[in-house]
Amino acid sequence: MILPWERPREHAREHRDNGGPEPARAADARLEEAVGLAASIGLVVVHQVILPSRMRRPATLLGGGQVESLGQIIDEQHVAVAIVDAALSPVQQRNLERAWNCKVIDRTALILDIFGERAATKEGTLQVELAHLAYQRSRLVRSWTHLERQRGGFGFLGGPGETQIEADRRQIDERLIRLKKELQQVRRTRGLHRSARKRVPFPVIALVGYTNAGKSTLFNALTGSAVVARDQLFATLDPTMRGLRLPSGRRVILSDTVGFISELPHELVEAFRATLEEVSEADIILHVRDAAHPDSAAQQADVLGVLASMEHDGTLDPGWRSRMIEVMNKADLLGGVAQVPVRSGAVAVSAISGEGLEALTEMIDRHIAEGMETADYDIDHSDGARLAWLYQHGEVTDRRDETGAVHITVRLSPSDRARFENRA
Repeated sequence: MILPWERPREHAREHRDNGGPEPARAADARLEEAVGLAASIGLVVVHQVILPSRMRRPATLLGGGQVESLGQIIDEQHVAVAIVDAALSPVQQRNLERAWNCKVIDRTALILDIFGERAATKEGTLQVELAHLAYQRSRLVRSWTHLERQRGGFGFLGGPGETQIEADRRQIDERLIRLKKELQQVRRTRGLHRSARKRVPFPVIALVGYTNAGKSTLFNALTGSAVVARDQLFATLDPTMRGLRLPSGRRVILSDTVGFISELPHELVEAFRATLEEVSEADIILHVRDAAHPDSAAQQADVLGVLASMEHDGTLDPGWRSRMIEVMNKADLLGGVAQVPVRSGAVAVSAISGEGLEALTEMIDRHIAEGMETADYDIDHSDGARLAWLYQHGEVTDRRDETGAVHITVRLSPSDRARFENRA
């Protein structure tokens, strides 16, 4: 059972990046998303409802009449799990469980369960465990009378855990410290990998976007890979990287990342910082949007909001907007790319049919080329290593073999030009 809480208008956030109010998230679209989240981990939704609310009740979030009427439905339909699509305090969760006599989980717990089920790599597993422990710690700290409700393991939908839970704050804090140290090592390892890519540099193109916008399908269509791509929220959690050759012959690295979602739990934003670091290092960011989704504008605002927060805390440099290409995906659902309105600098594609992919790769090519600089060098005939380096890392546009030296004109990225000119 999904119970989205319709936020009052006075709580609408201002989306400063676009200079205006954030697009209102449609209640029906929010409900559909919540149902999709539940279905993605195998829950069968037997009842769903949108409940308008003017204020949050400290005890139960919902009004007394709403709690009572829903309790009758829960009893009649033998509901085992009630999902409230909002953030519940420990007290609110406990009171609703007592009133409805069933398990109650909130949006944060549901997303954490999905991440726990999907994480496959060592890094992803560590990040999920860190997020789960941070969430469970808040339950312990704020509501000791709720200890008997803690579930076994790291999930929230499983059977009851130990009859007496003694995972106190000290034990959780010790585990959190160990996990953070392990994740720091993961970040160092990923940093070494990025340094290695810079030594044999290929531009990095990062795919970002709302969950289920079609990032993995687009990734597969561009690279010919077989990354898992399903019509499912959070089908991709662990970053994947593949090589791609652009129309100019230039090679780039394409990186598929985890999808964003509205009101992403704070625990996950912190825990998945290492994954988001791939975006901070990208030369170009492809913001993949679902052009056919009725809530596309609000989804865009959510993604930009997360990126803006990364800029604010120093994870992402202020120039990320100039490196972004907006990709309006799923054009096939609207009758083709010609039927998709796009603004300047954006491109419409269908990752399923392949329509628009050529225009996308050409646009990526142009963005990379715009950031390159033209330089002239005279290289001694005997210095084959420097000549080879220029051919490998740049685009040679002219070469004249003259007496005593080779005159070469080459286009290089600013960083590669500096590296070449600093070579002994």
